[in-house]
Amino acid sequence: MWGPTTTRRLSLWRASGNGGRRWDKLVIRRARQLLVTADSGGSNGARVRLWKLELQKFADQIGLEIAVCHFPPGTSKWNKIEHRLFSFITPNWRGKPLVSHEVIVNLIAATTTRTGLRVRSRLDTGTYPKGIRGYKKDFAAIRLRPDSFHGDWNYVIQPETARPL
Repeated sequence: MWGPTTTRRLSLWRASGNGGRRWDKLVIRRARQLLVTADSGGSNGARVRLWKLELQKFADQIGLEIAVCHFPPGTSKWNKIEHRLFSFITPNWRGKPLVSHEVIVNLIAATTTRTGLRVRSRLDTGTYPKGIRGYKKDFAAIRLRPDSFHGDWNYVIQPETARPL
């Protein structure tokens, strides 16, 4: 995963909410692989099997390989998006009580920089079931290829069938 590659990759920051239904509009037609960078904690951790199962479903849906690079534990500060974005959001919060979701969303949305960064935010009011478990047969069907460098953190999930170019 790390270093030069000859594969075309499309890097998108995060797939969440209803955006997954519109990925076909975002994916570059000639892309052969989607690159996802993720931290190593929470629901998208390197050891979370349900995360990999959902990535497999997504790879099958879009017909692209999904290359995943997890930041080593305790190093999410290396995440360029997180570092560049939150360093500007934080000053907007200074001294303001975070009393409701609306206040938080509005403070995030009010973030701008002199170089043109404008942040958009909205509250995700969706409900998500708790305690979802996969079955062993589902996990056995994940087509995961570990990378030679830290295959526990870096891997490729291959779709069932590749989409035609």
